Amino acid sequence: MQDLEAELERARALDESDLADAIETIGFECTRCGACCKSEEDDPHTATVFPDEVREVAGEDDERDRRSDDVASRSPSQSSRDWRDVARPMPYGLDEDGSGETFEWALQTNACGDCTFYEEDDDGTGACTVHDSRPLICETYPFSVALGGTSQPMGEAVDESGMVRAHECEGLGRDISRADAEDLAAALKERAVRELEEAIGVRDEYAPADPDAGETVVHDSEGAKRPDGSVYEP
Repeated sequence: MQDLEAELERARALDESDLADAIETIGFECTRCGACCKSEEDDPHTATVFPDEVREVAGEDDERDRRSDDVASRSPSQSSRDWRDVARPMPYGLDEDGSGETFEWALQTNACGDCTFYEEDDDGTGACTVHDSRPLICETYPFSVALGGTSQPMGEAVDESGMVRAHECEGLGRDISRADAEDLAAALKERAVRELEEAIGVRDEYAPADPDAGETVVHDSEGAKRPDGSVYEP
């Protein structure tokens, strides 16, 4: 069994109760400070998003509109998002002009480098405008599990085994209910499994694209894509 497959089996075998114990011990409550949604100094916000999560966020407004009484009053631009509204090519490995080949997608950012779905009130309280369909990496922040093939942030070890990690966050150390800890643990396990499944898919689907000058190709578990999410065909 190859390394990624072995790590995937470890992820699937994670005990949610143990994860919840670690989360409950350190404690956590989101303070809505927005630090995890903003750029850091000159580095734009970068949060990995799976292809199906891109589609879910893109369709959130459509689903809300189907439940709304004023569907007819909404224009298409108000009721849907395209791929580029949600995600951008992961910048690592790309040229300065954004061309070249890269792996995976990052949530889209605004002109300030913050997550495009982050909003802040006048008092500085932040909010996610797609909270109900936010990606797993956002749902589980600031926690992660120490498995090969999973993404950052790794942070500091929380439990004795070193499996659960916590990135620096002002919400750590606050009281959390057992129910909330269990929900967070379930999401954390799901994220670990999904990240490894995605990594395996990327590996298996990858084929060098050799894009033309100025072109960008993104390799994900579904194959090679253009920045608008369409299939890349040289």
